[in-house]
Amino acid sequence: MSTHEAVDALRELGLSNYEARVFVALQRLGGGTAQDVARTSEVPRSQVYGAADDLAVRGLVEVVESSPKEYRPVSLDRARAQLRERIESQHDRAFENLEAVHGERDAHADESDVATLHGSDTIRDRTADLAADADDEVILVGARAGDLRPDLVAALEERADDGVEVTVVTADPETAKRLADGVRVVVSPASGDDGYVGRTLVVDDATVLLSVPARDDAEPYDEVAMWTANTSIGRILVRYVHAGMQAGLDAED
Repeated sequence: MSTHEAVDALRELGLSNYEARVFVALQRLGGGTAQDVARTSEVPRSQVYGAADDLAVRGLVEVVESSPKEYRPVSLDRARAQLRERIESQHDRAFENLEAVHGERDAHADESDVATLHGSDTIRDRTADLAADADDEVILVGARAGDLRPDLVAALEERADDGVEVTVVTADPETAKRLADGVRVVVSPASGDDGYVGRTLVVDDATVLLSVPARDDAEPYDEVAMWTANTSIGRILVRYVHAGMQAGLDAED
């Protein structure tokens, strides 16, 4: 790794440009005065003092009170531990604040809220979360055995154990083997690519998620989806999904 790459990497870990350059210079020198560091790092000597003192506050540099003052870097193992601790602390603080404001979003929800999602992993996360919140009914259309991540399987089976009516409509016979007996599995060719496109999730009477494969020439994602929860639009879509699913199953009889 070049000096430039090392500086860039340290900046991504939260150091300023001068701090990163001074720290890299000290690692190369093993220690030195502000003049030594300035010569190696190309940081103005007047700026080395402040950057080195800030690094000392971070626990990355030791200050030798000599004349002139000298600076020594801590070991790489110690530096790694210090930076990791700082990142984890910032991570915890950020998410504590996010959790504090998380509940405020419901107060601002609108009856016409519709959200979009991009990427299979994000869509599958939301699918599992919505299914886990079901009170009366879950319908999952178009799922294949390979789509059933453990968190979704657990959500479907837990809801079924709690008395929620859980139905999975699929064109893949292997899907039934992934689910417990409490989950109703309907194997129907109509739920494949020639019938339902993508996947559909219905939760209770007003929550719907609809996903489709993304066109390679239109999106940089493998899958896109829209979802709405407990809204008037959701109630309308639930009726369409029920009607469309029933029509597809009736056509097979």
